[in-house]
Parts: sequence; structure tokens; C-alpha cells
Amino acid sequence: MATTFKNFQSNDLANTRTLLHEAIPITGSIVSGTYAENNIKTYGHGMFGSVYDYPYLSSSANHIFDTTIGLATTSPLYSSTTSQQSKKVNIYNEMAQYLVGYDDTGSIKKFTMPTTNAEMHSCYFVPFSRLLVKDEIKKGSFTMELAMTGNWVSGGTMFNKRIKLIDSSGSNGYYVDSPAGEYGVLYATTSVGTTSMVRGETGLADAIKPAAGLIYYQAGIVVLSGSIFNTTSSGGLIKNIDTDPDMGVELGAGLGLVGFSAVTASTIDVMNTGLRQRIYNTSFNNTTELNSTIYFCRAGHTDFNYSSNPTYLSGSEIRVKVRPSDTPVAYFTTIGLYSADNELLAVAKVSEPLRKDPTNELTLRVRLDY
Repeated sequence: MATTFKNFQSNDLANTRTLLHEAIPITGSIVSGTYAENNIKTYGHGMFGSVYDYPYLSSSANHIFDTTIGLATTSPLYSSTTSQQSKKVNIYNEMAQYLVGYDDTGSIKKFTMPTTNAEMHSCYFVPFSRLLVKDEIKKGSFTMELAMTGNWVSGGTMFNKRIKLIDSSGSNGYYVDSPAGEYGVLYATTSVGTTSMVRGETGLADAIKPAAGLIYYQAGIVVLSGSIFNTTSSGGLIKNIDTDPDMGVELGAGLGLVGFSAVTASTIDVMNTGLRQRIYNTSFNNTTELNSTIYFCRAGHTDFNYSSNPTYLSGSEIRVKVRPSDTPVAYFTTIGLYSADNELLAVAKVSEPLRKDPTNELTLRVRLDY
């Protein structure tokens, strides 16, 4: 029987979901001035800065991430902030309403460290571009190393003391109470240095390591606590008793552009520069969610043994038959998927023609990804 169309049955369809991951390394040299700051874009409003992988005026430049800082009105630093106070508050509230949401009274919630329930009154925000993040940052893959002395332009020794922020519990210890999706805690550990530079020693459990920030996986945003660049004596994470033997200065020196004092007296652009110039390395794996529908196109032994191609016939005779009694035969080259009203929706091609006759059956697997 000559068949042109065949309806799919329920067992002919299958849906799958695949997660694809890509490693994203971001070197500190790109962030901190490889192109003499030509890949760093600032704006007249002074509320955030953007980092590109090439000079941003180039047509081949790709946006990597932005940096900015926010301040809560409940912060002890709020009343003494003299530089861009309202802009810092607006940025904090904008990020908080997106990432944290509202409470029962309709007020914007504050950023809170879930491990301690302590409010984060001043925060650095690092939103990564969707080009890098794709659908989300893979849980447990994020690391960021930060210099704790000097800055990038001061010479080669500023990275002799570094801390590493790690998403060590993200794969199984994340939180789901954010309107922006899932998020995890970034913990601070010593990366390079003679002794521990943060509260808690390297190798301790996450519950003992100091929490230094949050990472929102689907949103692709990192929120760093303002205490990350301040010593323990001033309420920060850095041990003020630790001395850098190479530089001969107390750890924390050279951090004036990013510490608590900068929140009150420095512009957002100045603090963005201070943060960028202390980023040694950043890396994470992104995630692309690939949804697929698989169609099993089944041709039974009585199906599709003839072709509707005009060249299949010569006059009233089938070209591929030598004698009228010969078995009919056709060759598959293309499969079309049609809607119920016979509208062609998708076309699949086979790598080589497939022979079909009444003595065989074929099942072709067609996958649509979206």
C-alpha cells in the first residue's frame, strides 16, 4: 500500500532534558587593565561599571560582567556616607527586591547570610553577562581569588596575599527562598599566604569557614559582603594580626579604596576600580539546558514502499522494477514532520539513502532540540 503520511502514536514520542556545562575562566589581567583600562566602560550616571574582554569600542568586544556597590539604610555607615549616598541605597534596594524580595508588610528585604542570619548592610554586586552564564552557573563550581594587599597597578607583589571564595556546598547545600531562583553561600579560605588570613583556618568545615558572600545561580549574580576587605577589629573577615613577610606591612594595607571607609567617602566608580584591581582569577562552569523531543518514525513492512517522487515513474512503469512481478522498493532520503493540518514543521535528512521494501522495517530517530 502506498503511504505518504503516518500518524505518531503515544509510544513514538519521548522528551529528554540534558544539562551541558562549559568552563569559564576569567583572568585577573583582563579585569584589571590588560588593555590599559580601554576594556573598562564607565557611565555618566556613575552607578556601575562594565568589563569587556576587548576594548569596549571594538566590534568584537564581549561584555563579561558589571561591578557596583550598594548600601542599606540600616547600615551603621549610612549616616556618615557623604559620597553618592542615595545612589548606593538605590542600588542596594534594586538588587534586594530582585534577589531577596519583599516581606509581609511590602517592604524590601535585606540581604541576609543564611548561615548566620546576619544582615549584609553593604555589598559588592558582580552580575555576570548572560553570554557567559547561559541558563545558570553550575552549583559548586564558582571560585574567585582576591588580593588582600595593594592593588593591580601598584606592582607585582600585591597578589602575594590572597583569599579564595569558594562555592563549596553549592551542589547540595543551596537555598531556594529567593524570587530569582536558587542561591548558595560563598566561603572565604586562604589561597596564598604564610598563615590564615581569614577567620577560621583552611580545611575547616563550611559551617566554621567565614561566609563572605552569596551566589545566585540562575540570575548569574555574585553578592560580596562589604566586610570582605576589612580586618576583624573593625568587623571584617581579615585577620589584622597577620603580617605579609614579603611586603612588610600589616595585612589590609592598601585596601582603602574598597574597605568600610571607602563606602562612606568614595564614589562607586572608585570602589569598582578598587574591586577590579584585586581580582586575581575567577572561574565557574555555566549550564545550558537542552530540551529535546525524540520522534521515532516507524516504517512497517507494508509502509512507504513506493515513492511520490515524479522520477519514480517512467510513463506507467516503476523505474526500479525490471519486471511487473518484482518487489516494489523505495529509498529514504528525507523525513518531514507535519502538523495535523498538513503543514510542514521540520525536515530531517539521512546521511545516505535507505532502502525500503516489503521485506524490511525501519525505525528512524529524529530529535528536535530547543
